[in-house]
Amino acid sequence: MSSSLKIGIAGGGVGGLAAAIALRQQGHDVTVFEQARGFSRVGADINLTPNVVRAIDGLNAGAAIRRTGAQPTFRISRDWDTGKETSRLGMSNIAEELYGAPQVTIHRADILAALAEQFPIENIQFDKRLKTLTQNDAGVTLQFEDGSEATFDVVVGADGIHSRVRTALFGEESPRFTGVVSFRSVVPTERVKHVPEIEAFTKWWGPNPQSQIVTFPLNQGKETFVFATTGQESWTEESWTSPGDVNELRGFYKNFHADARALLEACDTTLKSALYEREPLPQWSKGTVTLLGDACHPMLPFMAQGAGMAIEDAVVLGRALAGVSTRAQAVEALRRYEKTRMERTAKIQIGSRGNQWMKTQGNADWVYGYDAWNTPLER
Repeated sequence: MSSSLKIGIAGGGVGGLAAAIALRQQGHDVTVFEQARGFSRVGADINLTPNVVRAIDGLNAGAAIRRTGAQPTFRISRDWDTGKETSRLGMSNIAEELYGAPQVTIHRADILAALAEQFPIENIQFDKRLKTLTQNDAGVTLQFEDGSEATFDVVVGADGIHSRVRTALFGEESPRFTGVVSFRSVVPTERVKHVPEIEAFTKWWGPNPQSQIVTFPLNQGKETFVFATTGQESWTEESWTSPGDVNELRGFYKNFHADARALLEACDTTLKSALYEREPLPQWSKGTVTLLGDACHPMLPFMAQGAGMAIEDAVVLGRALAGVSTRAQAVEALRRYEKTRMERTAKIQIGSRGNQWMKTQGNADWVYGYDAWNTPLER
């Protein structure tokens, strides 16, 4: 009898690749199915907080993200109109001492590249769009839109907010439009070097929970990422590549502090996307199929933990399936994974919706101090 499981992962994004590495570290035979034709430089720039960087370190991709990303000096909150600082948390070396890892801000494509270095490319099948799946005593069969099929002992749905795996398990369900839209721009840091502490992660808190501007360094500090959100019920386009209007962007924040406006004045172009979420799911798994990341807990970006929660999920999933060699054992292992992760992800999902975390000085330890490699697995 084989001492490992044959595992299929639907979705080759950050969470799917992290899970593939974590499961392969445990000796399992892992195949990833990605609907895109290959990895490309699309998607958002991402804030990897210390809890996430520590998880990535255990996947042996930490050195690579440090080479390509940036390490903000502080996490700073400022009032939108007066510019008054309301909280400050040391990052970089301070976070390394407190939490065992720094904060790293990076483009999604660079995280994917770092993770892909740790997983054999021949085990990734591109241009494979999942249609549905079936499950019986013989295993879990993935059925793809090109007519092909593949059967596994265990399947992980890491296929995002519109997860086909989740639909196959729990039925059709639509994410909820939050009424909030986001704008994303990247500018050369040289253009905004006059903005105080541009090397920090800074959040400008707006007059309501929907309104904010976040800025942080990228590409070893050579570029600056500008992320802004505002309420706008009339825009529901979810694509991460839809162009926005920089004049509209500036107009939404025309009453913000001069330093915040200077960030927007430096933007030549912007991308615009509507933000969606779901309620926390009461169940992630059925039989030997489970969910991970946005497939089970999509969240607003206000705590900067969306990708991070997927990576933490991946690490805990790998640990839960350590030493598991049969489908019967896998059912119990997936239950333990789900039970270990659900409370934390639901708390962060709800906290992200409320958008009050660290507005004033507070305790970041419960988020940044979490160690996915050593947190006890629930029984």
